[in-house]
Amino acid sequence: MRPNGRYAAGASQLSTIRVWATCLLLLSAVAMSPTSAKAAPSQAAATTHVYLLRGVLNIFSLGLDTIGSRLEAQGIPVTVANFVSWSSLADEAAAAYKAGRIKTIVLVGHSSGATALPDMIAKLNHLGVPVKLAIGLDSVFKTKLSTGAERYINLYIGDGPGEPVRAADGFRGKLDNVDVRGSGAGHITIDKNELIQRRVIAEIDAVVMRSRAPAAPTAQPGAAKPAARSAAATAPARN
Repeated sequence: MRPNGRYAAGASQLSTIRVWATCLLLLSAVAMSPTSAKAAPSQAAATTHVYLLRGVLNIFSLGLDTIGSRLEAQGIPVTVANFVSWSSLADEAAAAYKAGRIKTIVLVGHSSGATALPDMIAKLNHLGVPVKLAIGLDSVFKTKLSTGAERYINLYIGDGPGEPVRAADGFRGKLDNVDVRGSGAGHITIDKNELIQRRVIAEIDAVVMRSRAPAAPTAQPGAAKPAARSAAATAPARN
């Protein structure tokens, strides 16, 4: 018995649809694959290390964990710890820096963790290790910065317990006190506030991007300078 022509045509179209659907599913799987979607981290990101210092009791600064996860997703290594560990973390960071495993050090702290940042910076400087960027979130207890990170940003809530950070005599670096009282964040929630988290990550990304920029070429000692072209050489030829 010969198959009905209309039935055969319908079956053919159904088969074609199934083939296209299978192809689309395969393409979707590839697009959603973590291996293909996640770009390899740059060398600058991989050699940057961000230390995030929580405040008292380790339960009020969990927004730092979120920031850390977002940075790790970009290929930037992080360490999240309580502020009481700042001294041992400074020793670890100094050892890694001198061994060449870390080239750029960034510090972020919340509440008491922010208050501990100047002490950690001072110890790293004493060990001969520079700090590229430090960000404090609502630092308390009249924090005073005696030695310098290249840049120190203190995001504080002007009508809350946080205070501006003061620079001591001889301070080297750039200090920015930024009142964020209009952000809707409080002292306990500043580290969890989406706008604040984006600001922190953007500042860290900017540091990583700057460290990726190629250094300007420098003249080697004793290298011959290119000879100046004479006026005769540059004058237009005459017929």
